[in-house]
Amino acid sequence: MTFTEQMITIGMIVLGTMLTRFLPFLIFPAGKPAPRYIQYLGRVLPSAVFGLLVIYCLKNVSLFTGSHGIPELFSIAAVVGLHLWKRQMLISIAGGTVCYMLLVQFVF
Repeated sequence: MTFTEQMITIGMIVLGTMLTRFLPFLIFPAGKPAPRYIQYLGRVLPSAVFGLLVIYCLKNVSLFTGSHGIPELFSIAAVVGLHLWKRQMLISIAGGTVCYMLLVQFVF
């Protein structure tokens, strides 16, 4: 890429980032309540994202070959246990990831 193309690319990235950051504040000002469908999406989307994440992570697990999904099962149990114990999303995700990586690297 030429220098001009690089500057145009960087400018477009900055513009896109600023637009996605500032646009919600312009559309939904602080003094006005958010529309009901936005409130609904705010309640529903976090759970939907986690559901998609679970499906994505478990889509290639084969119960009939390899480790038979045992590391995944233990890691899911670790995530659930940590979340019930601490109620901290990042601790739950990090703990499950560490559990899975240790099981895959050293046990299975």
